[in-house]
Amino acid sequence: MSEQEQAEIRLEYSRLKQEHADFDAAINAMIATGCDPLQVQRMKKKKLMLKDRLSALEDRIIPDIIA
Repeated sequence: MSEQEQAEIRLEYSRLKQEHADFDAAINAMIATGCDPLQVQRMKKKKLMLKDRLSALEDRIIPDIIA
């Protein structure tokens, strides 16, 4: 993988990590204000999809090393 590709992946990873944190804060605020549980559940699902994407990017950045 080239330096350019790694830099792009790290940039996307940083962006998604911030978005994940934003979803977390939004979910906590929604729960605190007594928002509709269905909306909270949808936000949690989106947050989980972001976490899966972050995990996939981590796998691309850090190669598996067989010991």
